[in-house]
This record gives sequence, structure tokens and C-alpha cells, in this order.
Amino acid sequence: MNYIAVVTTIGSLAEAQRIAHALVEQKLAACAQISEIESFYVWNDAIQNEKEFRILFKTTDANYQAVEDAIRKLHSYELPAIHAFALKHIYAPYAAWIERNSSGN
Repeated sequence: MNYIAVVTTIGSLAEAQRIAHALVEQKLAACAQISEIESFYVWNDAIQNEKEFRILFKTTDANYQAVEDAIRKLHSYELPAIHAFALKHIYAPYAAWIERNSSGN
């Protein structure tokens, strides 16, 4: 089994909480962590500087497409950032917990 962390950014805490809750409730992710961040990015040919909220979802590689689809459905941004990275080294009991709690059932 391969484990991943999927990341997205959201403009408001309420929306971040709504998306995090939905994906954990649907068992697409075992957990979701929300952090307040400051983002600099180019949008409409201008540099933007905004407060955002990053959500980090812990799940399995097999769930990536379902997680991406759920984020896209619930996200308010025109072009949401959605990406994942592998959890290469992971404590075995914690990996088993992720697997049990992100079964999609």
C-alpha cells in the first residue's frame, strides 16, 4: 500500500473546515489538517498576496482521484491547487490507521 498527503489551499476557514469534514466523513481521507498560511501568487497578470488556509489530507494513493474529484466539487476557486506527495517513510501502525480510515466506505 502506498500512502500520500494531498494538499489544497482555500480562501476561508469555514470553507476549509467544510471540505476537510466532508472528505473525512466520506472516508476518502483518514484525517485533514488545516493551517493558516500567507500566499503570494500570480493571478490575472498581477501578483496577489492573500491569507489562505492549507488543508493536508492523509490518504492512500488509490484514493487520489476520488479525493481530487471531491475537492474540485466542493472548492470555490476557479483553479484550485491540488497536489500530492508520497509518504515514503511511515510508522507502520500509523499507516494501518490511515488505511482503515480512508477506505472510501
